[in-house]
Amino acid sequence: MNSDIRQKLDKITDTMWSGGLANPITYVEQLSYLLYLKLLDEAENQHTQAELLGITLDRPTLFPAQAKRYRWSEWRFKSGNDLLDFVADEVFPYMSSLVREAPSVATFFADARFQFEDANVFKEVVDILDTFQFAKMGPDVKGDIFEYQLLKLQNQAKSDLGQFRTPRQLRQFMVQLVDPDIGDTIYDPACGTAGFLVEALDHILAKYSSETRLIPIYGEGWEEEKGYKSVKEAKQKMPNLQTYPRGVGDRLAKDDWKKLESAIYGHDVSGQMVRVALMNLVLHGVPKSHIRRANSLSETGGLTEDDRNRRYKVIIANPPFAGLLPKDSIRSDLPTNSKKSELLFLAIMMDALAPGGRCAVVVPEGLLFGSTEAHVDLRKKLVTEFHLQAVISLPAGVFKPYAGVKTSVLVFSKPNNQEDLNKSPRHIWFYEIKNDGYDPDKVAGGGRVPTPNENDIPALIEAWTAYKISDFQKPPGAEAKSRLKVDEDVPDCWWASIDKIVESDFNLSAGAYKPYSSSIKITADPKTLIHDTLELERGVAAHLEKLLKILE
Repeated sequence: MNSDIRQKLDKITDTMWSGGLANPITYVEQLSYLLYLKLLDEAENQHTQAELLGITLDRPTLFPAQAKRYRWSEWRFKSGNDLLDFVADEVFPYMSSLVREAPSVATFFADARFQFEDANVFKEVVDILDTFQFAKMGPDVKGDIFEYQLLKLQNQAKSDLGQFRTPRQLRQFMVQLVDPDIGDTIYDPACGTAGFLVEALDHILAKYSSETRLIPIYGEGWEEEKGYKSVKEAKQKMPNLQTYPRGVGDRLAKDDWKKLESAIYGHDVSGQMVRVALMNLVLHGVPKSHIRRANSLSETGGLTEDDRNRRYKVIIANPPFAGLLPKDSIRSDLPTNSKKSELLFLAIMMDALAPGGRCAVVVPEGLLFGSTEAHVDLRKKLVTEFHLQAVISLPAGVFKPYAGVKTSVLVFSKPNNQEDLNKSPRHIWFYEIKNDGYDPDKVAGGGRVPTPNENDIPALIEAWTAYKISDFQKPPGAEAKSRLKVDEDVPDCWWASIDKIVESDFNLSAGAYKPYSSSIKITADPKTLIHDTLELERGVAAHLEKLLKILE
């Protein structure tokens, strides 16, 4: 995505923001409608070209002669209230009526509310978007356009969109750990804006690309803004800079794209979120994903029988933690009696994981050591019936400024059968991430301040790779609760035997098993320590003298 596109997107943001569309979710939803109308208009050009060549396409036209006026290219010339009223009162209702011709389009526009109020603002946004030629852009560029908007809004002061988006540095490493591939069904039961699903898609495309380029987690072009000629140069200066590969997937066959489309599933309770998620995937080249509005936890939440029975090879999520559901509303097929949402979501993923499937999920720290019967039973099931490969402790400030709760990532797989379960390694690996590429305390402009060279995630990926190569038989790091030598630093990772986990009432908190130093390691100059101690003693003596005089 070049600087010209970024400048146009910035102009759209400023225009809509100042025009009254200041709620981040509303902003993104309204932008999604316009992007879809523009995309559909460009797709319709293929019908026009086919007619000239005497070719019949395998899909119906969405704008036959009597409906031609609803095309973007027809009404974009209007202005004032004529434009505003036409799109609100005629275009939107027409798009939602295409139930037979284009069910996915009709679903997208179902119950859609056009919320532009200023005709001049709307006209300016339309004029800017009209300069985009999406047909000439690859899915990577179109996807970047939408991600750029989401990222900017996440950093807006007082934005409430961030609570629906997991930071990219987390999404990236979680996707790398479960390593989705062609043929895997991929699911997020609380998908929000589809960040994890898009990340999984990009991960697969990079695998099947003849060439890839490295992108910093702070966004494409970040290195140029910081004065570096390339990402390679930036990484030489900052070895811990976290990056990810991006490719166009040119080695994918046509049938592979169909497999990808049919493999992506997601649910969310918010209709607005579902529309944003659908548009995110459309712009990433997946117009027919299985994203639907539904409450994954609820008995009456809109799930179909197929939804309940479907099993997925990859599940990746950061579900909402807060909340208690009424017992009568909770799905009866889940392996827990709890009413707490974090336990219910983990239970959903354990239940929905296919044999041989992999899962990575963010959980609140309390889930790992909670002492209630529901907590212990679910952890016991996870340890004894699944292969819990890793518990990754995240920094306390990773979700600031939206939440300060301490969290961890669980990574586990489901054995194919009892024999596989019996062969599973008899240990659990723990990794502590202290730095994630952002300052744990400083927040500016609505987001945390980047610290590119202070990031433990690249080292985590390197350690995980070695762990995976050993078929998860040789966990890196020290043994749990082992005593370290005086001059030995506490490692970033350690492992505990299943027997030790059982003895600890299935406590999965990384800190409970952390190795410790046998004595305090003194690094300061002894003379300085003696001097400081004497100063403290003199201060205490002086205060005691004053107190004694008062008492006399």
